[in-house]
Amino acid sequence: MQKRIDLNLLKYLERRRSMVDRALKRWIPGENEFPREVHKAMRYSLFAGGKRIRPILTLAAAEAVGGRAADVLPAACSLELIHTYSLIHDDLPAMDNDDLRRGKPTSHKIFGEALAILAGDALLTEAFHLLTRADLMKNVSPRRRLQATCQIARAAGSLGMVGGQVMDILSEGKEMERHLLEYIHSHKTGALITASVCAGAIAGGAAARQYKALNGYGEKLGLAFQIIDDLLDVQGDVSKLGKAVRKDNIQKKATYPALLGISSSHRLAESLVEEALACIESFNQRANPLREIAQFILKRTN
Repeated sequence: MQKRIDLNLLKYLERRRSMVDRALKRWIPGENEFPREVHKAMRYSLFAGGKRIRPILTLAAAEAVGGRAADVLPAACSLELIHTYSLIHDDLPAMDNDDLRRGKPTSHKIFGEALAILAGDALLTEAFHLLTRADLMKNVSPRRRLQATCQIARAAGSLGMVGGQVMDILSEGKEMERHLLEYIHSHKTGALITASVCAGAIAGGAAARQYKALNGYGEKLGLAFQIIDDLLDVQGDVSKLGKAVRKDNIQKKATYPALLGISSSHRLAESLVEEALACIESFNQRANPLREIAQFILKRTN
């Protein structure tokens, strides 16, 4: 594996992040639109400095199968809206009770719990508004738009992210078996990452063989992402992460470092990334951003 992050990848990520941010600013209601309070809360969390990994994966997957990033941009943005909603709700006192997110006070600390909940609800709903706007996805067939929407909806709900979060909460302080830990991680984080890749593949025009390969890539990468997140909670720096560290242990959450130890967790994350890369081995150079993003996720520090 590479020992450092390629500068070309950093430039690619920045270009794509800017592309997503510009689109979100255009398509999400402005702060002055009535009712101002909820729109201000929505935009506060949405533009708090995220890396936009999920929408970038959507764009990169579309390009890997010969599609155009611009054609699938609404789908990519919808993934960031869902992710941001989940973070707002995750930070609430009833959930993880976090005061910081991306180095800034969490939504409920600024706007209060009620508005934070409603801002999250609105972002989730706006995601599906974007996905169903035919005027923004003219070059994607209605059938493929529907398939991508179905994929994202399932990943966000009780059979995906919400289900994983439920089991994460119910498992706090309990003895953990590995199969349940894998379920939690592959659903609460992995499901939306997999959907990000698959939605891009679908909207980008993937053939069945390409879709299967990218689905495998997304599943492996999603699990690796959460394992690295667990490790960062143990080993990370709050100044880089922008949120509290070592909370998993305090809250007695189910994590891979707690179950397997730090070294074994690192090795597992590396193995998963290698498996993700193997899934897309047959793709040409158009899939290079996906390959480099997998390495980036393994080496990330925030």
